[in-house]
Amino acid sequence: MKGVFVMNQRFPCFLAVLLTAGSMAAWGQFLPPAAKPSPPAKLKTWIPPRTADGQPDLQGTWTNASNTPLERPQELGAKEFYTPQEFAEVSKKGFLGDRGGPQEVHYDFGQFGMDAMQSKFATNLRTSLIVGPEGRIPPMTPEALKRNADRAAQGKGHELDGPENRSLTERCLVYAGLEGPPMLPPMYNNNMEIVQEPGTVAILNEMYHDVRIIPLDGRPHLPQNIRQWRGDSTGRWDGNTLLVDTTNFTNQTPFHGSSENLHVVERFTRTSAQTILYEFTVDDPSTWAKPWTAQLVMGPALGQIYEFACHEGNYGLRNNLSGARAEERRAAEQATKNAPK
Repeated sequence: MKGVFVMNQRFPCFLAVLLTAGSMAAWGQFLPPAAKPSPPAKLKTWIPPRTADGQPDLQGTWTNASNTPLERPQELGAKEFYTPQEFAEVSKKGFLGDRGGPQEVHYDFGQFGMDAMQSKFATNLRTSLIVGPEGRIPPMTPEALKRNADRAAQGKGHELDGPENRSLTERCLVYAGLEGPPMLPPMYNNNMEIVQEPGTVAILNEMYHDVRIIPLDGRPHLPQNIRQWRGDSTGRWDGNTLLVDTTNFTNQTPFHGSSENLHVVERFTRTSAQTILYEFTVDDPSTWAKPWTAQLVMGPALGQIYEFACHEGNYGLRNNLSGARAEERRAAEQATKNAPK
């Protein structure tokens, strides 16, 4: 394979942050402005380099850091794009959307190179990553609302029974909903490395340093009884665009409340020497009233990928569970003291 995956420990995983759907973005210093990703006809004005086997070359280390919120702020209505002047104005304020809910822990992110303002990102004039006049996730079906409510009710009161009751993300197993597919910008560790060889594309995510192997040989998806946390991805070239189709998800890795019936189609298009247009469409009739599509511009990352050593420093999980056991012991001791003699 061309390219090398470089792995080194940079810092431990200790951050526990709760984010809303509108907060899946980071912001920071500008890269050279990227081509406005719409209309699609403009994408044909630049001819991408080719690999040895003649395919468009997507290889390199990229970042999907973005200052654009997943969902469009409601006050913008159906406005899909800022003008360059409007974009410059709102960018002075930092993040372009509402960050939403509170942060559970408070660290000096800059000390560890994780402050969102330290990120580089490619300019995207969109008012939301979700495309279309609504710019927001479609309404959930009654089935999905009940499914997610039942799941929450089933876990209520048992959140700290054991590690199996904690999320896969907190357990450093998979960053569901961000690591992909589809891939949304995490708060930090936005980098990924793309490596190609004839018949295969590999994508290494810095968060949580997982590698997705995408075969391009026309093979069918796995049988429906075989399910994977990140689904089963197969790919093909559609002109200069890498099209990746993913099915066979589990119910343990819901994407914004999705079911195991989630179907994701991703498109990677090299639009300039410094940009890749990334677009995904998600479809799950068990969850949303209709499919929806999001789009962002990826730019070159600064340097190589470093290992995100989540397990080695996952003190939060251990401390939460040990704290729960300590509270149970205190409650038992208090009950013994208060018991009738």
